[in-house]
Amino acid sequence: MARFTSSKELEKFRQQVMEDRDNSTPRISVCAGSGCLALGARDVINAFETEIEKQGLSASVETKGTGCPGFCERGPVVVIYPEGTCYLQVKPEDVPEILSRTVRDKEVIERLAYLDTVTGERSVHESDIPFYANQERRLIDHNIKIDPKKIEDYLAIGGYSALLRVLTDMGPEQVIEEVKKSNLRGRGGAGFPTGRKWEGSRNAPDETKYVIVNADEGDPGAFMDRALLEGNPHSVLEGLIIGGYAIGAHQGYVYVRQEYPLAVENITIAIEKAKEYGLLGKNILGSGFDFSVEVHRGAGAFVCGESTALMAALEGRVGEPRPKYIRSNVRGLWDKPSVLNNVETWANVPLIINHGADWFTKIGTQGSKGTKIFSLVGKITNTGLVEVPMGMTLRDIIYKIGGGIPGGKKFKAVQTGGPSGGCLPEEKLDLPVGFDELTKAGSMMGSGGMIVMDEDTCMVDVARYFTSFLADESCGKCLPCREGLRHMERILTDICEGRGKEGDIETLEDLSEALKEASLCALGKSAGNPFLSTLRYFRDEYEAHIKEKRCPAMSCRSLVSYYIDPEKCKGCMICLRNCPSQAIEGGKQVIHVINQDKCTACGVCSEVCPARFSAVKKISGEPVPPPLPEEQRSIKKVTVDE
Repeated sequence: MARFTSSKELEKFRQQVMEDRDNSTPRISVCAGSGCLALGARDVINAFETEIEKQGLSASVETKGTGCPGFCERGPVVVIYPEGTCYLQVKPEDVPEILSRTVRDKEVIERLAYLDTVTGERSVHESDIPFYANQERRLIDHNIKIDPKKIEDYLAIGGYSALLRVLTDMGPEQVIEEVKKSNLRGRGGAGFPTGRKWEGSRNAPDETKYVIVNADEGDPGAFMDRALLEGNPHSVLEGLIIGGYAIGAHQGYVYVRQEYPLAVENITIAIEKAKEYGLLGKNILGSGFDFSVEVHRGAGAFVCGESTALMAALEGRVGEPRPKYIRSNVRGLWDKPSVLNNVETWANVPLIINHGADWFTKIGTQGSKGTKIFSLVGKITNTGLVEVPMGMTLRDIIYKIGGGIPGGKKFKAVQTGGPSGGCLPEEKLDLPVGFDELTKAGSMMGSGGMIVMDEDTCMVDVARYFTSFLADESCGKCLPCREGLRHMERILTDICEGRGKEGDIETLEDLSEALKEASLCALGKSAGNPFLSTLRYFRDEYEAHIKEKRCPAMSCRSLVSYYIDPEKCKGCMICLRNCPSQAIEGGKQVIHVINQDKCTACGVCSEVCPARFSAVKKISGEPVPPPLPEEQRSIKKVTVDE
C-alpha cells in the first residue's frame, strides 16, 4: 500500500473503499471484545467461517469479528446486516441454522432473539432492544459494525475525515476554540475542561510538547476504555493526532495497562496501519505536520491513573504522584507541556470537529455536555456498557436500560465514580447524571463505573471493601494516605466483625477529613468518599453494627448466625452432606442441628436446603434458639419428596 501524500489521495481511496462495498450483501458481525471472547465468541466466529465455506456462501456472505456493542450480559452477540437482526448468547451449534434460516431464508430464530422477562415479548432488531433503545450511542455505536483491525472499515464510516478537515481548513487555535466551545470535560473523572487544558499547553513557551492517552483503567467493574480501544482504536488515535496538531506536539503516547492484551494489540495494529497510510509520521498528508505515537504498557498500579504518576511511569520511574505546583499541561512529561486525557475524551474529539460544537452541546446538563459511557454492573438484570446523554437520571439508567434489580429484590444503592466515588440511595434515583450533580450528592462521575446494589448489600462492608482496595493501591509516598487508609480499614473491619465501639464513627470522620486536606494526590484526597457517602445516607447501619452488633442486611458473616427450624426440618441430610465445616449434626429422619462453635456462617446450608422446606434460618443480632433435646429430634415419618 502506497503512503498517501495528500488529503485528496486519502479521500479518493475512501470513496473507492465505499464503492467496493455492497451494503446489500449479508454481513455477519460477531462481537470479539474481551467479554464475548471469554464466553466463546472465537468458537462462534470459527463456526461461521467453516459453515459459510461448507454451504458455498464464501462469495456472498462476509463474517467479521468486531468490537464490543455493550450487552455483555447476553454474549456472544451476533448482528446480521443489512436487516440488523440481533441474536444473543449464540453458540457454535446455532451457526448452521442462522445461515440457513436467517441469512438465506430471512427467517427469525425466536429463541436467539432478545426476550423481555417482564412482558414476554421478543425483540429482533438491535434498535428495538430496550437495553439499546434507551441509549444515545455516539462513541460505541460503530463497535459492532467494524473490524477494529482493519483501517478500511474505519475509513468507510467517515474515519479520519475530522483529521483531514483540521489539516486542510483549520488552524491549531481554531481547533482549540471549537473544543472549548463544546465544553467537553475530561471523561477520566476530574471533569476539567478539555479546551482549557489544551490552550494552556499551546501557550506554554517550550517547543517540545506531548499528548497522552490515559488507558490505565483500574476501577473495579469498569471497562469503558478497554472496550473503546478494543473496538474502535482509530477513533482514539484520530483524536490524539488532532490534539497533537492543536497544541503543537509531535509525539503521542498511549498508556495501557498490561492486563488489556487485546486493547494493546488493536491499538498497536491501528498505529502501524496509520503509518502505512501516511496518517502518522513525517509530513502527514502533505500538511507539513509531523506526529508519531508509541504504546506504553503499564504495570497495573491503580495510582498510575493519576496524571503525574502516569507520567513518572512513562519516564521509566516508579509510578508515584508529585505535587502539582505547576500543572502537567505546562510542566509534565520530562518537564515539558503535556496534555493527558483519557480514552473516551480523545474519542469525542473527531465527533466535535465533524459535527461542530453546537451539535455536541445540544444534549447534556448546563455544566456537562455530550454523552457518557458507563459500565453498568452489580445487582442489575442487564450488565454491560451503556452510553447515555448527560442529564439522564439514575432511575432511567438502572431501570429502563439495566432492566432493574433481578430476583424481585429491592434497590438499595448505586455506587458511581469508582473506588473513590460515593454510594447514592433510592431517594437519589431521580438525580440527573452530570459532573456537578453527582458531586453535590456526595459522589462523583469518575471514569464511569456504576455498581448497583440490592437489599442484601451491607453498606458498611461496601465502605470497608473500597477502603481496603484504596489502601492496597496507595503508593505510600505521603503519610496521610499511607497510614490514614490503613487505620480506616482496620476500624471498618472491626465494625463489620462485631468489634466496633463508640467513637469509631467520629474517628473515621476525622481521618477522612485529614485525607482530604493533607494527601498529595487525588487518590488520597477522595479516599474518604466511600465511608462519608455511606455514613451520610446509611448511618443507621453503622449504628446497628456498633451498638446492637447487628448487620441489617445480614451480610457480615461475623454478625450472622444460622440455625435449623425444628418444625420445618425433614431430616433429608442435604445440608449435612454439603456443609464444608461439618458443623451440622443429625441423621436420616432426625432433626438437624447446627453446631455454632463449628459454623463459619458460609451460608451453604441455606443455599442447598430445598425451597419447599426452607428449614435453615438466618438471623443477626439475636440469640440462636436452643436446639430440641435429643430424645425429641426423631422424625416419625419423612420422605425427601414431601
